[in-house]
Amino acid sequence: MAKTILVCLIGKRKDTAVNVQKILTGWGCNIKTRLGIHDGVLGDCSEAGLVVLELVGKKEDNEEINRKLNLLDDVSSQLIHLSLD
Repeated sequence: MAKTILVCLIGKRKDTAVNVQKILTGWGCNIKTRLGIHDGVLGDCSEAGLVVLELVGKKEDNEEINRKLNLLDDVSSQLIHLSLD
């Protein structure tokens, strides 16, 4: 069993989230599971957010998603490959 996970830290979330969403929408067929987390509720939301994705598909495609996210200002993402051998 193997899993590919992408974690993405987003700063200035209110400004940056739109561009992150555009990238994720473009690669939507590669996203099996998505979890978005940010601190705060109602009027007290934080400016930082964390997105955790379980990716499927070709390794090259998943690397491209990661590359495109890392090109955005105030975004840091990393691919993690996990397996049980």
